[in-house]
Amino acid sequence: MAESSPDDRALVDALDEPALVVEGSIVRLANPPAQKLLGRGIEGRDVRLAIRHPQALELILGRDSGAIDAVGIAEPGRSWRLLIRQLGRGRALVRMIDRSDAVSAEKMRVDFVANASHELRTPLSTVLGYAETLADESDLPSELRLKFGGTIRDEAGRMLRIIEDLMSLSRIEADRFVAPSETVDLGQVVATCVSNASVVRNGRKCEFAVKIAPDLPMVRGDPGLLTQVFDNLLSNAVRYGCDRADAKVEVSTARHGRWVTVAVTDHGAGIPREHLPRVTERFYRVDAARSRESGGTGLGLAIVKHIVERHRGSLEIKSTVGVGTTVTVKIPVEA
Repeated sequence: MAESSPDDRALVDALDEPALVVEGSIVRLANPPAQKLLGRGIEGRDVRLAIRHPQALELILGRDSGAIDAVGIAEPGRSWRLLIRQLGRGRALVRMIDRSDAVSAEKMRVDFVANASHELRTPLSTVLGYAETLADESDLPSELRLKFGGTIRDEAGRMLRIIEDLMSLSRIEADRFVAPSETVDLGQVVATCVSNASVVRNGRKCEFAVKIAPDLPMVRGDPGLLTQVFDNLLSNAVRYGCDRADAKVEVSTARHGRWVTVAVTDHGAGIPREHLPRVTERFYRVDAARSRESGGTGLGLAIVKHIVERHRGSLEIKSTVGVGTTVTVKIPVEA
């Protein structure tokens, strides 16, 4: 069998993705990314011990060039595209392109379209049903007409809120790489949002305990977007934490090193641990029925997450069932 030349080694090592040179069925060369993925001792071993994918092996061992998508090579669930090119003298170059992010992004896109369609279809079906009844039944009692009209108004409002949140999310994502340039007093933003939150109490006896640290440093940000963050967090706290007569929402600000932190705590039902990693996904709801009944669109925390990321900050959500939830936002101090 032919020995691998220094040029072959240099060619394979120059590739960023995992790459192998296979001669016959033996791996003659493996660059550092391939050795990290498949094992340091992969060179000199049978390729079938490393790549256990029948269609991929058929191309490699059959002396054919081509490309194939494979899942589970080396790591369960990870998606790869294998590019196989014949080099002559019975050798093949196998390049492994990691497609996990692309596959995940495509799944998110498909899920998003399906979820958005579902969220809009439900109220739209209600609107159409009641509207057709009003149009076709001329002798409906006035009380029923008023009820149907009110339902149409409420469901149309729900659709409008979803569309507005989708547009807001789209604008935020479009500017996600553009850092805000204004100087913002985060304590003043929080105070304004607490004042705004009184509007969404809807008659609930919910008290706010607010502690704004004195002499907070300024942060670099967009005041409108930061207001949107804390309006959303306070609305959620009222929605899910103010169902008792003695309910209280705690809001505090502080400086911790190079960060200004804002924590919003409610003492509601809390979020089960298994849901916490997903609550910032679009349209993800822990309790779908309760969220819709309270006017939620399922997009609030997704909007919060993207705004905080645009501000180069961080978002942390801690919750205990039966105790409550604390959401902490960290925004870097102005440099």
